[in-house]
Amino acid sequence: MTFQVGAREQIDADIAIVGAGPAGAAAACHFGRAGFRVVLFDQRRFPRDKVCGDFVGPAALEELDQLGLMSQEIFRHATKIRNGALYINGESVVARPFPRIGNLRDYGLCLPRVLLDEAIVNAAVSSGALLIEEARVEGYESDKTGVTVFYQRGDCHNCLRVRFLIGADGSSSRISRILRGGKAPTRDRIVAVRAYFEGVCGPKDQGDLYINSRFFPGYYWLFPTGSGTANVGIGMPLESWTATKHQQMGEVLRNMIEFDSAIHSRLAHAKVRDKIVGWPLVTYNPRLPIVANRVVLIGDAAGLINPLSGEGIQYALRSARWCAETLLGAVYGDTVSLLELLPFARRVQAEMRYDMALSRFIIDLASYRFLNPLWLSALAVIAKRASTNADYYELAAGLFTGIVGAREFLAPPFLWSTARSGLATLGTAAMEMLPLAGRSGQNRTRLTDSIASMVKDAVAHPVTTIRWSRDCALSAFELATQMAISGAQ
Repeated sequence: MTFQVGAREQIDADIAIVGAGPAGAAAACHFGRAGFRVVLFDQRRFPRDKVCGDFVGPAALEELDQLGLMSQEIFRHATKIRNGALYINGESVVARPFPRIGNLRDYGLCLPRVLLDEAIVNAAVSSGALLIEEARVEGYESDKTGVTVFYQRGDCHNCLRVRFLIGADGSSSRISRILRGGKAPTRDRIVAVRAYFEGVCGPKDQGDLYINSRFFPGYYWLFPTGSGTANVGIGMPLESWTATKHQQMGEVLRNMIEFDSAIHSRLAHAKVRDKIVGWPLVTYNPRLPIVANRVVLIGDAAGLINPLSGEGIQYALRSARWCAETLLGAVYGDTVSLLELLPFARRVQAEMRYDMALSRFIIDLASYRFLNPLWLSALAVIAKRASTNADYYELAAGLFTGIVGAREFLAPPFLWSTARSGLATLGTAAMEMLPLAGRSGQNRTRLTDSIASMVKDAVAHPVTTIRWSRDCALSAFELATQMAISGAQ
């Protein structure tokens, strides 16, 4: 391949991919194996770390299988997470083995990104892609015949002329900002931090999720990375974070470990191995474009992150495959204008929009912190039902991990089962409030105080209440629309 600075007429390669994370490297594999000349850019030199929860779920493992990577040593020796546990306010509410859904594995892997990303990049290079490391892509210009990509490497400013550009440069994507004309809305953003701990207690094949009223609607996790080591982190919607907290996220992580008895029991004698680091995530928004003339976005750059779980690896790998499957013919024929790229955008929406609409609706509901007692009670109902019913657990766990679709979650059997559990819980609470219970006065006072406190907080923060109502209305309308479309199909 030849690169000529300023040579705007000459085509140097077929495809440029900005960002060599899972999405970009996987796309380079798919297109490289199809015979295209691919150039893959990354700002760092491999192997390089990437801040992440490190959990690679069953759906992502299936994508890695299709790339032919699962037989490699790093995957065979990675820590297998076979069990999941959920804790609410320090109490265990469900602990079960991962469900087996379809042909997917009944486990995930906890694999540091320094290893995962290098494995996929090596596969991309083996497929014929040219990897240009330590290169900062500064922008691009597209026209009728191609795309000129401008990048800096060292002290040199260069440009590369290609037929087609794929933006896979993460949640802070420069390609996305150019294509969309600005940054992602605050409502679509999550902030998270993680640290590696050593001296961790407990089973090394169990991944834990923790929810606590002090940090809700955020959640935190512990994923073992080996014997006595674990990836521990916390994530929260940016709007909730900026509205309620004044601490650094690292400080919140430390406080959470001390405050929550469940995670403290696993980390009581553990020490941070490296520094606590954070990163931003941009979640899925179907209203934002992911295609333009000769340019597409995939993975985190397209915002293909589940707002409920923060999961992005499986969507990064899937979107790379969808891009190749949908656009191979267009790239072969050099017909990659906006019109010819729309099938990819429609594929992403068909695969993700309904599920992400449900996830967004749940997050918007839970983001109203003045109703935290209500949301946590509802979550406890679902979790306790899942702890005793394998089919129910399969659906609830599958929704959170992105394996089970919203259609199944919103099906009458699941909703009826949830409603029955909720009614049973309310019935138990009502019985406890009867005079014969002996504690009726105390319980009534507690209930009355809780309701009064929620109402008082809502009235005292009208702007927050109005914003929450607006966001819930928007997400409810989106979910209702997707339900109607699904029902009509």
